[in-house]
Amino acid sequence: MPLIDRAALSEFAERILIGAGMEIDKAEATAAILVEGDMIGHETHGVSLLHWYVEALEDGSLAKAGSYEVVNDRGAAFVWDGKSLPGAWLLTKAIDQACERARDHGVVTAAIRNCHHTCALSAFMRQVTEQGLIVQLSVSHPAASRVAPYGGTRPLLTPNPMAAGFPTSDDPILIDVSASITTTTMTQTLAKAGQKFPEAWAFTAEGEPTDDPREVTERGGTMMPLGGQLKGHKGFGLGLMVELLGQGLSGKGRANTPPGVFSQSAFLQVIDPAFFAGLDAFTTQSDFLAAACRSNPPASWNKGPVRMPGDSAARKRRLALEEGVPVSDVPWAKLCKHAEIFGVAIPNAAA
Repeated sequence: MPLIDRAALSEFAERILIGAGMEIDKAEATAAILVEGDMIGHETHGVSLLHWYVEALEDGSLAKAGSYEVVNDRGAAFVWDGKSLPGAWLLTKAIDQACERARDHGVVTAAIRNCHHTCALSAFMRQVTEQGLIVQLSVSHPAASRVAPYGGTRPLLTPNPMAAGFPTSDDPILIDVSASITTTTMTQTLAKAGQKFPEAWAFTAEGEPTDDPREVTERGGTMMPLGGQLKGHKGFGLGLMVELLGQGLSGKGRANTPPGVFSQSAFLQVIDPAFFAGLDAFTTQSDFLAAACRSNPPASWNKGPVRMPGDSAARKRRLALEEGVPVSDVPWAKLCKHAEIFGVAIPNAAA
């Protein structure tokens, strides 16, 4: 597994996207978010996605150029139509605008429809928390169906990831979870490799628990909502919340999106603690809570100290900055083939 310097990998990814026809500003934003995903350990949502993005640029499902349409804008709230443009670019632009406006409004909320793939949500968090702001972000895919409503057997919802970032005086608290136990990517990867889930994370088409991902990918089964068979009403509720906030507020969702079209809907909110008790007051609480959690006596099954959400990502990020960003061999080989086609120089592995 090669380790590639962050700047070199970002430029490499950017040039491949430009070679495939993507506009420069969109390629730059997309490459930055993909590399950040790899740096924090979300390798399934890092530069390994470039192969798919190049294919999507070639078949037209991912728009190469242009801009979003402003559907509504009231200052503290806005709605965009993403026009199938890169999700990383759309979310980066929306987050920048929300952060700027939060200094005036305190809370800024946005919904975006018709996004292409939005990458790892936690990869967007630091650009907000480093400004002393709070961010919430969630995404759904109204044209796809992977998760049945709790108690049902027919897939309807998607995993519907949600993320939140909170500033502290040190590493931010970064929460990134899905409303389902596992993700579509993991399910497809395990099924392709002929492997099983660690536990029964899915249902068969008849609604029976199973650890075989092929029941989902090949036989009409569904992924379990967070909480599983006994408490899945909790994940079901969270999934509904994500869909209604992103699809309902953007005006584009399951009611008016044809199946099979890749078109994600996003909900975004940025909060400025200065409009409440103040940033210092907030970080006093976030620092205390983080320290109290980390110092909590670990359970017998826990092999180390209690970690806060974001601790592992921060550690991996620091290591990647020092030693290089890890890229798995198979996706790296695919990237190198694209580089040869587009005449892009291949960076050397970090020393």
